[in-house]
Amino acid sequence: QVHLVESGGGVVQVGGSLRLSCAASGRTAGWHAMAWVRQALGPERVFVAALAWLGDNKWYADSVKGRFTISIDNAKTTMYLQMDSLKSEDSAVYYCAASEVRGFEPITDSDRYDYWGQGTQVTVSS
Repeated sequence: QVHLVESGGGVVQVGGSLRLSCAASGRTAGWHAMAWVRQALGPERVFVAALAWLGDNKWYADSVKGRFTISIDNAKTTMYLQMDSLKSEDSAVYYCAASEVRGFEPITDSDRYDYWGQGTQVTVSS
């Protein structure tokens, strides 16, 4: 079984920073893309950042551009989301996801992702 485990969530003040980690275990050789998705009070999960391994191409939601940075280590076993200048609207449960779809463009469609973590809570307080 392939597992994704998020960590690094917690409570941070408005304007602060936080770094989330997503550790992968199991057989990950077929992965070609990963992403960070968040869910607030509603049921919908919204993509905030995505990464295509081919070409190291990245995508960010307009709401987080310039504030969030997605990255992965050289071994491609741990993905990170560096979050700076946090706002109250960033409060949500953050999930990491991995896809076996091969391509140069980051994927922002939940149906294209095969593996999901259980999420980590991020709370931005004033």
